[in-house]
Amino acid sequence: MAKKNQNPHLNPDTFRDALASVRDDGKRNWVYPKKVKGFFFRYRTYFSWILLAILFAGPFIKIDGRPYMLFNIFERKFIIFGAVFWPQDTILLIFLLLILFVFVILFTVVFGRVWCGWACPQTLFMEMVFRKIEYLIEGDANQQRALNDAPWTGDKIWKKGLKYSIFTFFSLLIGHLVMAYLIGVDQVVEIVTQPPAANMAGFVGLLAFSGIFLFVFAWFREQACIVVCPYGRLQGVLLDNNSINVMYDYVRGEPRAPIRKNVVEEAPKGDCVDCGLCVQVCPTGIDIRNGTQMECVNCTACIDACDEVMVKVDRPTGLIRYASENSVTGGVQKLFTGRVKGFSVVLLVLLGAFITLIATRDELAGTITRFPGMTYQEREAGKVSNLYNITLINKSFESQRVEIAALAEGMEVEIVGAKEWVLEPQTKFEGRFFLVRTQAEVKVPQEKVILQLLSHGEEFDEIQTNFMAPVGVTNQ
Repeated sequence: MAKKNQNPHLNPDTFRDALASVRDDGKRNWVYPKKVKGFFFRYRTYFSWILLAILFAGPFIKIDGRPYMLFNIFERKFIIFGAVFWPQDTILLIFLLLILFVFVILFTVVFGRVWCGWACPQTLFMEMVFRKIEYLIEGDANQQRALNDAPWTGDKIWKKGLKYSIFTFFSLLIGHLVMAYLIGVDQVVEIVTQPPAANMAGFVGLLAFSGIFLFVFAWFREQACIVVCPYGRLQGVLLDNNSINVMYDYVRGEPRAPIRKNVVEEAPKGDCVDCGLCVQVCPTGIDIRNGTQMECVNCTACIDACDEVMVKVDRPTGLIRYASENSVTGGVQKLFTGRVKGFSVVLLVLLGAFITLIATRDELAGTITRFPGMTYQEREAGKVSNLYNITLINKSFESQRVEIAALAEGMEVEIVGAKEWVLEPQTKFEGRFFLVRTQAEVKVPQEKVILQLLSHGEEFDEIQTNFMAPVGVTNQ
């Protein structure tokens, strides 16, 4: 086993048994990435503006008064691109998650972790929001390191206080954004405009989410990608020699050596001048020259830094670039491999099944359950009744009037409350009703009853339930 050092990059083999952000004594090795600029960073910035605009605008986009995107796990109601999914649509949500999972696998097999570097919310907020605020207030990496090591003076208190105040503001903003996706923007507005006591659960939820984001972006940072996120660990089973990643061209770059003026070099040297800038700009603190690593999020910072150096030393750019192992060693890039074909077929099958289920799903759905804690109720005139709960969901975009009828002879339906059930578009309704039968007609203690649900006179569902009553007993 390679011997560990305080700095894993002092020995090129230590990356195999050490994390760049953890020292030998177990304490954190704080990462101070150097500010980067270049082609990829510029376009990542433009792309991040678009994604952040979409992300913050999402809760406010509505169609016919309904959110365009809503993930209400509390009421088990999901709206995805305007389509509403209820608990009765669990099979559809399962297919949707399977499609997403297979797509992520397929995308990773072909393009590696490009999602992490370009579109992951953790990277977007950390690198394009919080990191830029830090650069603006505290300066570049060396200035940040010096400030953290300096004693607490007025200047340090001012800079740290200003930074964490802005961090807190953005964390609160993100916390409210997440809550808007979970419960809807109208409910969030209601929570923030009322005293905390009026909606304590919502108030605590907002504070909890905001506190988590402040903790992640102010302190936890790259550890979220290295320690918590499982996606990096999937690389070990998803990537192969044809997968495209941020890759160091070791064939061209090795043996690496710095440029020395007025010195005649006898041994051949590669294009890597061993400047170490690729390590200094890395937000997870790794050395990309060690090869593909779990900690690499494909942020392209090392590509921009290396290209800048290559231009200065008059050597071709692309020493670090998007490439596969096979393209580096053999100059051949093959994307449509057997694995890609297999995952593509699975993805197409899942998409076909999902579209079929969407096209054939019922616009109206209902569930009926017995009222908990009650069996039967004896009534006047020798009758007996059972109480039931009914849940109706209108998945259509039109109002629906629902009626209920019992197919058992002699069974009456008595609705509690309003005698008509009218469901507005894309809404859920909960009600109660009695099934009533003459006691003398009860033949078995548990009678199976078929209930018919109708909308505008047409049946849309039949539900079986049980009617409970004692046999051979009449109410005197």
